[in-house]
Amino acid sequence: MKGRAGSGGPGRACAGRAAGSRPSAPNCKVRGRADCTRAAGQFETEVPTVSNPTRWVGVDLHRRRSQIAIIDEHGELTLSRRIVNDPETFKELLGDPDATHVALEATYGWEWLADLLEEVGYDVHLAHPLRTRAIAAARVKTDAVDAPTLAHLLRAGLLPEAYIAPAELRDLRELLRHRAVLTRMRTAVKNRVHALLARHGIRHEHTDLFGKAGREFLAGLELPEGSRRRLDSLMSLIADFDREITATTREIDARAKTDDRVPVLCQIRGVGRYTAMLVIAEVGEVKRFPTARHLCAWAGLTPTVRSSDGKARLGHISHQGSPALRWALSEAAQKIPTGGGPLRAMFERIAKRRGRNIAKVAVARQILTLCYYGLRDGEIRCLTNQPDSNDHDDELAEAA
Repeated sequence: MKGRAGSGGPGRACAGRAAGSRPSAPNCKVRGRADCTRAAGQFETEVPTVSNPTRWVGVDLHRRRSQIAIIDEHGELTLSRRIVNDPETFKELLGDPDATHVALEATYGWEWLADLLEEVGYDVHLAHPLRTRAIAAARVKTDAVDAPTLAHLLRAGLLPEAYIAPAELRDLRELLRHRAVLTRMRTAVKNRVHALLARHGIRHEHTDLFGKAGREFLAGLELPEGSRRRLDSLMSLIADFDREITATTREIDARAKTDDRVPVLCQIRGVGRYTAMLVIAEVGEVKRFPTARHLCAWAGLTPTVRSSDGKARLGHISHQGSPALRWALSEAAQKIPTGGGPLRAMFERIAKRRGRNIAKVAVARQILTLCYYGLRDGEIRCLTNQPDSNDHDDELAEAA
């Protein structure tokens, strides 16, 4: 089994079994989507929908080959085979999808197989690797062991599941993350331009070296032939990134204009269209979180707790969940000290006592809490009567 789960986010299947009884079906609602929610150490249980399953399949997925294990209703291993990752091979080997439930890990490149199996009609369960490892750690760890382990955990109702976002939502996530990646790559190229100037002892007085005046300054510099070629190459790359970022931003704006949730989230100070769309995409179905605290715990913005013998110690935030979401919320929190309102008062109060970094994380958590109520209720009641302070797009990806 692999390392941490991907950016899809964690959930849990959560039924145990009585002592001495035969393992039963998971006590969670599946319907082809792993939509049980784990947060803050609690589990949300629903009416079982795994009706009369007769086969449980575990898939240890890799890039080129995968290990498949199938167990029957008596818990006997009926098949264990290593196959090439080919759609037709999977469908032929797994056979009839009726009463068959498939577990695979949220590892690199799991999306294509989940889409394929759901399209055929299998009930797909996405295992959370980090928590699966905590339950099923073994001294002997091979693909031939991992695949049956997934199948047995699913059959016993003990498989920790991750949320499988719909294909449309995953596409939106990729679009938003693509823009952030392009921006980071452009920033890296700009840093190389600054480094090149520093090596030649060139100073400038431009506030934006890559604005119109700054580009004219760079074009007129007298540099050695090799350095000139490298500078021209870097400037050409920056122009290419500018073009792609503009096109991606245009597509994001078009989607934001048709989403009624975006204006609701934009009422929050520091949250613009890009941030609102990123929150919507990363969170997914907000109703899978019972409370805002569950959402903050899933996002990795709550402190870790070590408690023993009546003594508790709070540590740093867990850093689990979506890194893109935490980054966007932190960038939004950076804008809070420049404005007014209760969030600024909260930031200043905590910063005075604990420092600015802790204050920023606390405000980011509060912003996510407001986003939760906005997504759940369609309004943020404490902000309903306040004017919208984010009519412009905050373009948070520029800060990457």
